[in-house]
Amino acid sequence: MNKVNIALIGAGGMANGVHYPSLAEFEDVNLVGLCDLVPSKLQATAERFQIENTFTDYKQMLEKTTPDAVYVLMPPQHLYPLVIHSLSQGHHVFIEKPPALTLHQIREMALVAERKGCKTMVGFNRRFIPLMRQVKEIVEEKGPIIQCMSTFHKNSPAALYYDGVIDVLTCDAIHAVDTLRWLGGGEVKAVASDINSFDSDRENSFNAIVKFDSGASGYLCTNWAVGGRIHIFEMHARGISAYINPDVGGKAVIHSSDGVKEITTVEVAGTDENHKAYGFYGESRHFVDCIRGDRQPDTCFTDAVKTMELVQKIYQNRID
Repeated sequence: MNKVNIALIGAGGMANGVHYPSLAEFEDVNLVGLCDLVPSKLQATAERFQIENTFTDYKQMLEKTTPDAVYVLMPPQHLYPLVIHSLSQGHHVFIEKPPALTLHQIREMALVAERKGCKTMVGFNRRFIPLMRQVKEIVEEKGPIIQCMSTFHKNSPAALYYDGVIDVLTCDAIHAVDTLRWLGGGEVKAVASDINSFDSDRENSFNAIVKFDSGASGYLCTNWAVGGRIHIFEMHARGISAYINPDVGGKAVIHSSDGVKEITTVEVAGTDENHKAYGFYGESRHFVDCIRGDRQPDTCFTDAVKTMELVQKIYQNRID
């Protein structure tokens, strides 16, 4: 395979802000078509990324451009039929989070992908942040992670995602859930959770203790009714602890017998460009490399099923 031909569905903010700028830098990728229902967004995005073929019908685009892979960057309530059709035509598929509205949907998507032999990926970009990956390697040089924490806070107590079709945990805080799974390094063995509603009619705070079969203990701490956006992580192995703020401008502080070491997000990424420093470039690079190398991406639909299952277990295993 010389170049991977990719068709794009969606010309929204995330597409233009982080995903398409990443793909446009890859010399082994051709952007063969773009589809959106809004003519102004369609043309502006096509001109920006020099995409010649534009469409308002995604099925027509797939038929005419015959891509290797499709980026389906749509709101979750519109995602499922587009993904199922793309997979049914044998195209590899990349989607943003959340991977689906329900556990049933992502299971069906994973099943169709397996039957059709398609590579799939969900954009859980925290796993691909250069700082997160480097710190995880440093910690695991001392041994497996035995304790980890994933914290995600915002000041949006009445947050209503996509007019209420999906909840806070499944739609947005799922980033913290998925990263916790990645850090825990094993299958989920047991969960105990505390879920609350603060200054809202909807549940907006999700806290959980997760026991992994690797022996690691994981802690999820999210609250949408506090001071502001805070997204930090902890990784602990025997003799070493790391505290990470991976935002652009953030850093990791690592404590070990060697002393205290600090590494910044920008230092590891080599740039302060958000799409590179915050993992979006890395996840797309991983997706393309997996297509070329004939292997499933780390955050494929089958793996995303496990993250959605953990979301469900958090709801099911409340301590009250």
